[in-house]
Amino acid sequence: MTDVVTAPTPMTHRQVMAVLWGLMLGMFLAALDQTIVATALPTMVGELGGLEHLSWVVTAYLLASTVTAPLYGKISDLYGRKIVFQAAIVLFLAGSVLCGLSQNMVQLIAFRGLQGLGAGGLMVMAITIVGDILSPRERGRYQGYFGAVFAVASIAGPLLGGWFVDNIDWRWVFYINLPIGLVALLVTASALNLPFHRQDAKIDYLGAALLVGSVSALLLTMIWGGNEYPWGSPLIIGLGVTAVVLGAIFIWW
Repeated sequence: MTDVVTAPTPMTHRQVMAVLWGLMLGMFLAALDQTIVATALPTMVGELGGLEHLSWVVTAYLLASTVTAPLYGKISDLYGRKIVFQAAIVLFLAGSVLCGLSQNMVQLIAFRGLQGLGAGGLMVMAITIVGDILSPRERGRYQGYFGAVFAVASIAGPLLGGWFVDNIDWRWVFYINLPIGLVALLVTASALNLPFHRQDAKIDYLGAALLVGSVSALLLTMIWGGNEYPWGSPLIIGLGVTAVVLGAIFIWW
């Protein structure tokens, strides 16, 4: 089996900064969309209806991004960091456009899930690529920037969402991702060049299914417990047990 090249690639400081800007823009998008919809939800429900499904607008995004994040690392080992990161951007932007075009709540929830599939890759691959282009001594300083970007996006999200609702249209909560994402795509396309050797290994689909099932059950337990359902309800207990059982099988597997 041929291993992926993981040693840092020699790059000038200017090249490193260009790549980091592209990666941070991707991270900004993923973090921003965790919170930007919060202040727009009442307006969305007023236009699209579906009040009973309101919580899924947030849950679908968090669920999709969380369960897919662990899978992106393996996929990038097989197909390369750059192409997987760019594919995540495209997936995220496609979901953003479709969210903005949604005509009912079911469509919005489904497309938020599509957004989340891309967001999981944006967050994971940004950190992974930093490890590929920088030496261990340098990584801590630059990875701190990503923490700052995540914090800024989380704080700015509700403010931007409220501004779009009051001054333009709630659909721009999603359309604003397009220019940012396109810049990230162009920057990484031109500045990010990593050596890659394809592995012969295959994805462990059963292991991936166990991991996704365990994480999904755990996340739903934490989101629904005490909010949608009492902590002692059969559904929440069942989800908790499912998360533990599938997690144990995954570790054993």
